[in-house]
Formats: sequence, structure tokens, C-alpha cells
Amino acid sequence: MKTALATVTLSGTLREKFAAAARAGFDGIEIFENDLTQFEGSAKDVRLMAEDFGLEIIALQPFRDMEGMPEPQRSLKFSMLQKKMQLAHELGTNRLLFCSNVQPYSSADRQRCAADLHELAEMAAQENIKLGYEALAWGYHIADYPDAWDLVKRADHPNLGIVLDTFHMFSRGNTLDCLRDEIPLDKIALVQVADAPSLQMDVLQYSRHFRCFPGQGDMPVVEFLNVLKAKGFDDYLSHEIFNDEFRSSSPLKKAIDGKRSLLWLDDQTSTLEPAFKTPSVEDIEFVEFGIDVQGSNELIDLLESLGFSETHRHKSKDVSLMRQGNINLILNREPQSQAREHYQQHGVSVCALALACNDIKSTLALAERYQCERFSHQTGPGELNIPAIRGIGNSLVYFVDAKSKVRFFDVDFEKIDESDKGIGLNRIDHMGQTVSNTDFLSAGFFYKSLFDFSIEASQDLSDIYGLVVSRVAVSPNKKIRIPLNMTNARHASASRFLNKSKGSGVQQIAFSCEDIFEVVAQVDAVHLLSIPENYYRDLDARFDLEAEFVARLQRYNLLYDRNEDGEFIHFYTLETNGVFFEVVQRLGNYDRYGEGNAFVRLAAQARHEAAKFASG
Repeated sequence: MKTALATVTLSGTLREKFAAAARAGFDGIEIFENDLTQFEGSAKDVRLMAEDFGLEIIALQPFRDMEGMPEPQRSLKFSMLQKKMQLAHELGTNRLLFCSNVQPYSSADRQRCAADLHELAEMAAQENIKLGYEALAWGYHIADYPDAWDLVKRADHPNLGIVLDTFHMFSRGNTLDCLRDEIPLDKIALVQVADAPSLQMDVLQYSRHFRCFPGQGDMPVVEFLNVLKAKGFDDYLSHEIFNDEFRSSSPLKKAIDGKRSLLWLDDQTSTLEPAFKTPSVEDIEFVEFGIDVQGSNELIDLLESLGFSETHRHKSKDVSLMRQGNINLILNREPQSQAREHYQQHGVSVCALALACNDIKSTLALAERYQCERFSHQTGPGELNIPAIRGIGNSLVYFVDAKSKVRFFDVDFEKIDESDKGIGLNRIDHMGQTVSNTDFLSAGFFYKSLFDFSIEASQDLSDIYGLVVSRVAVSPNKKIRIPLNMTNARHASASRFLNKSKGSGVQQIAFSCEDIFEVVAQVDAVHLLSIPENYYRDLDARFDLEAEFVARLQRYNLLYDRNEDGEFIHFYTLETNGVFFEVVQRLGNYDRYGEGNAFVRLAAQARHEAAKFASG
């Protein structure tokens, strides 16, 4: 199946868009007429530029309000088509795309509109041009694709077909019945696949700002392509994405995202034995921090207060391991390393995480197919060469063998402490990554496409300086949970972290325990985030808890949540370079994250940061 994208999808100049599309591996390009109009060269120059990049110009679009117009507008539209067909010839394409009429003064008479489309198609036939007609979701008379198909069928001309755009279809609640049962393959002029999150809003604003690549939203794009493939479709799948973040992002990064989404979509709808198996990811094997020799005492003090101790040292590098339960935290001070580069750019921060996989070979093969960048690092004799790819931001994702009885620290590290000094933390419960608004959709799709994580519906968290939007990526076995957070508010917690760390990264690591009261009693209170008294008065009112229990919560700055499945008790530490830790205890079958307490935590963090700044 061939792949294309419309130039409106990407930021930059026309040349930059062509270069990005070609580099990402697209076969074709749709020219959005605005891009052509503002281009400084001729249409022939555009054609030659596309040829140089190995791209086929598959369509020129969009042409609006063509059918059912009164005079003199009708004659002007027909005259315009004649000139645009000449432009298409110069571009080297034989396909022009129409949108359904949005003018209130256009005719609702379908026979008349069909006659106009027939006449336009007859003009196109004389020039060996094919026309595609698309139902805009906000079209005045034609807004649903079955109605657009009705017009195309009435026009009955071989040079006229229907354009299928998944956004316009599914934003209107259309089913796939018409496509499945009525539209023949040879009448499909072009297929444009876009996705979008589930939102209730004006459809025009929805279209202009919230479209995204397939798999990044909530629309049934997989079912759509299954129906197309069942009909034998093997022509171009193209992107036409209107999205503010896309148009303010690197064109190459977004082009690679778009290509990955089409490969993923093709894989999801394949009837063949998959050549690229989705890896089974079992757990987080370790989290690695990039630190320096002198200035990381704050992080180490905080970890030691949480019961972590240095148990291993690397045999040949300035790297140590702090352990507790099944939690492995690597502190990397090695001068010539990716961790040092990460530290120099981002400060003390998480530079890598390792996932335990059942099939590393398949994982790497799928990563290569989806154009994930491989990373190679220097290893000494007899040391593990752990494969890795670039993950979110500048961080790495390592892959270790989940089936191996030998742990990574058994090979590369020497044990220096036989005692267990932990305070009861047992594993990583979840790990929050804060990303820029331009990376938010890409980050979720990274985990979804490569590791088959489910992406939960987004929710708003109230920060005192604005809203933070959060979506959680969850592994199939639910052992790995990664909340992804972003904001458009300049002073919200997520923005403050991005400013401190100079980019996307891990902001929060939550550890689980069996008895949180026993754990918190062993943590120096100087490291705990202070929770206001009003929270506990509200807590008592909402849940009708025993006074003694509320007093214990307040004494240790613990927060509480409860739903029909169970209870959740947790506390937060103060931040170090924007990174903070959480300790949680889940009771019963509670499966959430205490989201109802997020606004209190965000306000407390802002208050502490302001006080710290005021004190110098």
C-alpha cells in the first residue's frame, strides 16, 4: 500500500515539507493550494522538486463550493476549474479534490448538484483529469459521506469519484455500512486517514485544531481500513491533518510520526502472519539518572531517605546502583557517556529506562520498522551490550531479556553491600513523563505502536496556573503505567518542569508498598511535600472517615482516595531539579492514581517552589 500526506500536515516551507516526507519514506504528496500559492517558484519547479525527492504529486486540493452555485458564481467556478486543470498538468498530477458546498445560498436540489458535478467531470475528462468529491463535516447540504456518494452516483461519470476522509466520516457519527455495502472500489478517488480524540465541540473547530495521526486518537480507523482492504483497496493512503501542534513542530519528526502511524495501521489490519511481532513487555528493569560527581547530593539524600542504598558499583565505569525491593535505580556519573551528555543538557534527570522484554529481537525489528533511532554505547570486555533506542525527549529505552535468570547487575556490577536497608518499597508503581504540547500525541503513540500499550482517555488536572492534560499509557499486563502530562499554561507545573529540565522527560516516579504508615514514619519529614490542613477537613467531609485515621493521614502529609474498587493512600516528596517521588499503597482492587488529589499536590508544589525562590 502506498503512502502520502497533504502538505498542510507539516510545518515549514514547501521544500522542507517535501524533504521531510521523502526522508520519512512517503511515496506521494498532496499539494494543499495555499502552499503552492505562497511558493516562490513555478508549478513546474514544484514538479521537478518532487521528482528530485522521489515523490509523486498525487493531488491538488482543495476546491470549494463547486456544485449548486447560482450565477454568476457558477460560471466563475467552471472557469476556475479550467485554469486549475492546467495547473495540475504543470504539477504532473491528474487528480483534483472538491469539498462539499458550505454556502447557505447554494442549491439543495441534488439533481441539479449532480448535474453540475457531471458537467465538471466532463470538462475534466477532456483534460484526462480525475475529480474527487468529499463531504465536509460542516457542509451546508452535504455533510455525510453517504450523501456525497449519492451525488457521485447520480452524476454517474467515470472521471468523478468519492474522497473518503475518516475525520469527516467519524466526527459525524457515520457508520461504515455505506462503504461496505455500496461504494465500489473503482469509485474511490482518494482515501485520507485522520484520527482525533473524543471531544464534544463545534465540528469546524474540532477539524481545524484536533485532528491527529491514526492511532493517536479514538476514531475507529482500524475498522475503516479493514473494510477497505476487504474490498481489495491497494491505492494511496494519505494524511490530511490540521493540528496546531503539528504546524509548530519539526516537519521531519511529524513526518516520521505520520509514516509510523500508517505502518502501524497496515500492521493492525494485516491478514497475513505478522512479519513484525508486537513485543511482550513485562516490567521496568531499571531507571537510570544522569548525574555529576559533585552536585547530585540532593537526589542521593532524597533516595537514601526513602530507604535506597548503594548496593552495587559498575566494574569499569563511574556508575552505581541503588536498590530496594525490585526497584533498580542507576546513578551514572561516567564522563564519556550518554548519561553525561544528558546531564549537561538537562541537569540531574532520568536519562534512560530499561524494559524487560520476552523477545528482544522482535522488539528491535519492530522499532526499526517504525523508524525508531537505535543507540549504541561503549562496553568493556565481558560487559553486557544492552540494546537501546531513543525514547521520549533525549532519553533512551533499553531492552533486557525478561526470561534470563541473570540480572544486568550480576554481570556488569560488583556487589558492595549485602544488607537490606529498605523501608518497605517494593516496585515501581507508575512513572510520569512530562512532555511538550508538540510531543504529547507522539509520546502516547510511541508506547502504543511499539509495545501495544493502551492509552487511556485524557483528563484535565487543575493546576493553580492552568490546566495540565494527562493520558496514561498502560502495558497489557498493567505492570507498567506511564502517565503522560502536558500543558499550554506557561507557569503550570508541567511548564516549570520543562523549563528546568530543558525538555521532555520523567518528572515523577511512584513506588508501591504494603504499609504506607510504616514507610512514611521512616522518611525524614524535611523531604515530604506539605499538605494544607483544609485538605483533611474536606477529606473528612467527603468520605466520613474516622477522626483518628484522618489525624494519622495529616500527621504524615498522606493523601487518600477511595472508589468502588478499593482505597489509595499516597504521599509525595519535594522536587529535585523538577523530579519528585511518590509512594503509594493500593488497597482492594483500586486501579487509579488518586487523580482527585492532583490539584492539591500541584498547588502544594507551586507554594513550596515560590517559598524556595523567595528565600533565595
